[in-house]
Amino acid sequence: MADFVYLDNNATTRVDERVIEALLPFYRERWGNPSSSHRFGAQLVADIDHARAYVAAAINARPDEIVFMSGGTEADNTAVRGALAAQPGKRHVVISTVEHHALIDLAKALEAEGVAVTRVGVDGAGRLNLDELDRAIRPDTAVVSLMLANNETGVIFPIREAAKVAARHGAIVHTDAVNALGKTPIDVRELGVAMLSLSGHKIYAPKGVGALYIRGGAPFRSMMLGGHQERDRRGGTQNVAGIVALGRACELITESAIAHNAHILRLRERLERDLSACFPQVVIAGQDAARLPNTTCACFRDVEAQAILLMLSESGICVSSGAACASGAVTPSHVLTAMGLPAEVASSQIRFSLGRYSTDADLDRLFAVLPDVVRRAAAVA
Repeated sequence: MADFVYLDNNATTRVDERVIEALLPFYRERWGNPSSSHRFGAQLVADIDHARAYVAAAINARPDEIVFMSGGTEADNTAVRGALAAQPGKRHVVISTVEHHALIDLAKALEAEGVAVTRVGVDGAGRLNLDELDRAIRPDTAVVSLMLANNETGVIFPIREAAKVAARHGAIVHTDAVNALGKTPIDVRELGVAMLSLSGHKIYAPKGVGALYIRGGAPFRSMMLGGHQERDRRGGTQNVAGIVALGRACELITESAIAHNAHILRLRERLERDLSACFPQVVIAGQDAARLPNTTCACFRDVEAQAILLMLSESGICVSSGAACASGAVTPSHVLTAMGLPAEVASSQIRFSLGRYSTDADLDRLFAVLPDVVRRAAAVA
């Protein structure tokens, strides 16, 4: 039995052994620079191209539409800033109120630089308000940036419909698919997006590598200068080992996502049944919306999430919370607040996120300690 139970796969995933096997030769033997003119380095271009093809296949893109990045945060920032830079007459951006902080914090920075930002709301189940989106887009909107699936609740946004709304106004859509890839089918042609971000460490590859899909002809200007790598769209020596690992992870997703997700969904359904049985007052945020199969956002009402999280950690259970503790006060999750949940609910959120290595034994260990943990946490609230 492992020393801990890991139920925090939306934060990061364990690297698949098959991915490790694929990347190790690029640390041990094939460690050259792919931009070099000599054969030792230049031969790595083919390995990068193979990885690019696997990443493209995972989202039904062309290989030449994939640009490798350091991760989802860089990809998000690059997409939005690249769209703004390529359209100097457009100084407006639209996001949702429940985006990842990669977009939330970027939006604040853009406002300080004179870019107008409109934030579109969600309903009580976390679903995007498409009518509000329609009203938010302006003639000077450079890009609409919306996540494909929320990292806290797992709620899936109607990106296909959002892209159609944006297209009617002459705007493009970027979607952050970091937490969606591998958990729900993604086809960039069907979605109609101009750009899409993904990250390796959410799909059983290492941290420090990701990619940005940029549709051919989409307005974009490179934000990383200093070399001609990635067809002049992202300068800098490529992380060959990471890129190969990302390609292998995408290959495995293409082969086995359906089977893994069926296993994960069964576990999530058991998790939520057991939560409801143990805690009749528990609130599952986003339960009435379409969700990823692996994510449960459980709110325990009037019990501080940080206390539950720390007590579970002491028992060897790894989970997370969207609520933050600062200066002795708990700040509710911005996602749950945007959904209209009261502070006593939004401050009690624990996110359980399952993965391909999750088991029934993990849930047995969780429920062996969770009732007592919640009782103790409620007593000190």
